[in-house]
Amino acid sequence: MKVMTSENSPDGRFCVDIFQRADGTWGFEQYRRDVEDGFWFPVSRYSALVFPDAVTARARAVAEIDWFS
Repeated sequence: MKVMTSENSPDGRFCVDIFQRADGTWGFEQYRRDVEDGFWFPVSRYSALVFPDAVTARARAVAEIDWFS
């Protein structure tokens, strides 16, 4: 998997990665930063969704995640 874009929420607590899998399909995931240690953790199961291209993956991320636009 190769992350193509990663965008943080305005408060910096969350981010969304848009990625391409080795098989050419695309996906996205939302992560939360743990304040105590600074690590990112997935907070949803969006990464299991499969899209044919980055545009479609991003459009679905915008539709699913309130802060992401």
